[in-house]
Amino acid sequence: MTHNKLNQNIGRIASVISVLMYVSYLAQIASNLAGQKGNPVQPFVAAVNASLWVAYGWTAPKKDWPIIIANAPGVVLGLVTGITCL
Repeated sequence: MTHNKLNQNIGRIASVISVLMYVSYLAQIASNLAGQKGNPVQPFVAAVNASLWVAYGWTAPKKDWPIIIANAPGVVLGLVTGITCL
C-alpha cells in the first residue's frame, strides 16, 4: 500500500469515527429531554471545536470537504446537546 493510499484510508476512517462521535450525542439529548440533565460544558466545547474545523475546511484554498462533512454534525449536535442540558 502506498503512503498516499494509507493516508486516504486513515482520513476516511477518521471521518467516519468523527461523525459517529457526534451522533453519539443523540443518547445524551434523549436523556436531557427526559429530565436527566447532563453537564453542558463538554458539548458546547465540542461545538466550538467542530465550528473551527468547519471554518478551517471552508476557508482552505481548496475547500476540504472531508473535514467539513466530518465536523458539521458536531456543530449542530453539540449545540443541541448543550442547550438541552440547560
